Amino acid sequence: MVDIDFFSSPIGLGHATRDIAIAKQFQDISLKFVTGSGAAKIIQDSSFNVENLYMPPKFIVENGKLKSPAKWLWSYFQYYKECKKISKKIIEKDNPRIVLSDEDFASLTIAQKKKIPTVLITDILETHFVRGIGSFIEKKMNKSMQNIIEKCELVILPEFGENKGNIKRVGPITRHIKYSREELRKKFSFDKKTILISVGGTDAGLFLIEKTLDAVKKINSDVKVVVVSGPSLQKDFEKYVTNLGYVDNLHEFIFASDLLISLAGKSTIDEAKAYGTPAIFIPIKGHFEQEDNAREEGFEFEDIFKLETMIEEKLTQKRTSVYSDGASKAAKLITDLIK
Repeated sequence: MVDIDFFSSPIGLGHATRDIAIAKQFQDISLKFVTGSGAAKIIQDSSFNVENLYMPPKFIVENGKLKSPAKWLWSYFQYYKECKKISKKIIEKDNPRIVLSDEDFASLTIAQKKKIPTVLITDILETHFVRGIGSFIEKKMNKSMQNIIEKCELVILPEFGENKGNIKRVGPITRHIKYSREELRKKFSFDKKTILISVGGTDAGLFLIEKTLDAVKKINSDVKVVVVSGPSLQKDFEKYVTNLGYVDNLHEFIFASDLLISLAGKSTIDEAKAYGTPAIFIPIKGHFEQEDNAREEGFEFEDIFKLETMIEEKLTQKRTSVYSDGASKAAKLITDLIK
C-alpha cells in the first residue's frame, strides 16, 4: 500500500514540473507517479518513483496553428479510455490512501468508484477546443468532468483568488531554486544578454523557434540565444544558437536568462513570473487554454509577427518577481487529507 498514487498528465511538461514542486514538499509520505513520455523522464530525473505507461495523442500544429481539433479530441477520448484501464490496474494493486491527479481524469473516475479520496490539480474547469458539430462530444466530456470535479475531496487551482467549496486557490506552483542568479549564469556560461526559447515537451513550437530566430537576426544587439526544444524535437539551428534539447532544470535556465520566449503554458508562465524574468508568451492559435493564458499576460498569437520590436523592448525591462508559496500550500492541503 502507498499513501499517494500521483497521476500526472503527460500532455506537455508543465504538469510534471509543478507536480515535482509539490512532491518535494511531502515528508514521510510514500508516493508513486504514473505518467508517460517526456513527463516520465523529468519526474524520474528528479529521483521520484514513476511508471511510464501513458501514451498521449499529439496535437497537430502547422505554422503555429492547431489543426483538426475535433480529430484530436476523438484521439483524446480513446486515450482516456486506455488510461482508465491502466489506472484501474495501478489503483487496485497499490490500494492508495488517496489518488492525486494533475488533469488525469481517468484515474479520478476509477478512484471515486472505489470510494478512495481524490484530489485534482488543474488550470481549467472546462474545455473549449471544438466548435460546430464536434462540440457535442466536448460538451458531454465537460459534463463528465464537472461531475468528477464535484466528487473530489479537494480541487487545487494554481492561481490567486477566493476559495469556494472544494476548490482551493493556492497561487502559482513553482519549483524552488537554491542558487543565486549570478551563480547560475556562471554555471551556464551566460556571459552576455541571453534569450531563452522554450517550447515544452512537443514539436508544436518549431514555428515559434524559427520566427524568433528570424527576429533575433534583425535586432541590433549582441545576444546569446539558447533553445530548449524538448525531448522530441532534435534539430540543428544556426551556429550562434545553442540547442539544449531536453533539460530537467528549465526553471534554473529561466531564472538565469534575460528574456524568455515561450509557448503559453501555465507552468512556464508561473515560473517566469516567480523568478522575475521578462517574457513573451505566444500561444498555439486555436488552443483555447494557451490563448487564455497568453491573453492574461497581454499577448496573442499575432504577436509572433511583432517579435523584433517586442524583443528589443523586453531586453530593457526590469526584473520583477511575484512571490508565491503555492507548492507548500498545495502539499499541506493534500497532507491534511491523509492524516
